[in-house]
Amino acid sequence: MKQYFVYILKCSDGSYYTGVTHNIETRLAQHQSGRFPESYTHKRRPVELVFFCEFNDVTQAILFENQVKGWSRKKKEAIINDNWEKLKELSVCQNKSHSDNFEKKEGFDSAQPDTV
Repeated sequence: MKQYFVYILKCSDGSYYTGVTHNIETRLAQHQSGRFPESYTHKRRPVELVFFCEFNDVTQAILFENQVKGWSRKKKEAIINDNWEKLKELSVCQNKSHSDNFEKKEGFDSAQPDTV
């Protein structure tokens, strides 16, 4: 059975690169060698493998890769540090305009009909 890997590289500029592959050793060597000049990591070498997760199903690996690519730096660092529990905390919206964070003013806490 073929194995697939979702991986995160830490680049020399401190940024993270997330990818998917079926051969993690070969793919890491390609990133390090600069084989693909148009790639994100080419000008950010050397790179360091800081995380990988193994999958038996390529579709699941690709779905997870896409999910991780959309995550914030803090979420990526949570899984790099094997702190999966922190993902839920980091998923809570912190915007002041979000309904959970909106400061309620007296008299505006619920909709009430006008009295005559």
